[in-house]
Amino acid sequence: MIQNKIFRMTAIGVLVFAAFLLFLAGLTYLTQTLWNWLVPTLFAGPLITFWQTLGLLALLKILLWPIGGGRRWSHYKGGPGYYWKSRWQAMTPEERERVKARMKEKWCRPRYESPAPSSEGPAAS
Repeated sequence: MIQNKIFRMTAIGVLVFAAFLLFLAGLTYLTQTLWNWLVPTLFAGPLITFWQTLGLLALLKILLWPIGGGRRWSHYKGGPGYYWKSRWQAMTPEERERVKARMKEKWCRPRYESPAPSSEGPAAS
């Protein structure tokens, strides 16, 4: 019984991995074809191989990874607003004041009073 489940999960894992590799190969081939069709004609650029295309896609992933990274909150009901709103409502008034004080201490710059302007002005020579 357990061996059946382990075999099934392993088979599913292998199939998912194979599907991922197939998708990656298709994406790489499509990118290579588009590059080799457009770039040499429009910009007098070089033709690239499959492996160069895969490296280019990996480089783009590394460079553009931070862009659009806000999806991690989307799985938590309504996003970060919902999470913090529910936490805030569950706090007692004393806890809220403590959180406000900590946030003010951490994020608000102290306001320094500017020195009063001198009434003497610049020295005339």
